Amino acid sequence: MLSKKTRYAIKALVIMGKNFGKEPMQISRIATEEHIPKKFLEQILLDLRNSGLLYSKKGAGGGYSLIKDPKEIFLVQVLRITGGPIALLPCVSLNFYQRCEECLNEGTCGIRDVFTDVRNASLKILSETSIADVIDRENRLIGSQTVI
Repeated sequence: MLSKKTRYAIKALVIMGKNFGKEPMQISRIATEEHIPKKFLEQILLDLRNSGLLYSKKGAGGGYSLIKDPKEIFLVQVLRITGGPIALLPCVSLNFYQRCEECLNEGTCGIRDVFTDVRNASLKILSETSIADVIDRENRLIGSQTVI
């Protein structure tokens, strides 16, 4: 399950991706439009900036903007920046590995084997899905809704 921090980070990157190439966006606008608590968003944007995904400008007309094109920012980066593990079990995690207490032998554990496949599939999808892809999917879903 994604943490709120990760979900909010993705939402903020998506709205900034839609605004890419324009003036920086103020935190208050992002927080209002995406229904994110402003104080929490400030910390998230600071983490994203410190990780090299965002640029910040102080003063009048200031705010945050993407440093990279939304096509170059992948969901796997966002998960890793916000501290979210990709694996559903700690014993298959690449970055947050922990041995399961109840497991007698990792090498013959069928559960671990299945969830290693799940991790690998998730990693592949997240590594290939950019913020631009999320924006495209959102636009496609909005366009496919029929008005009654």
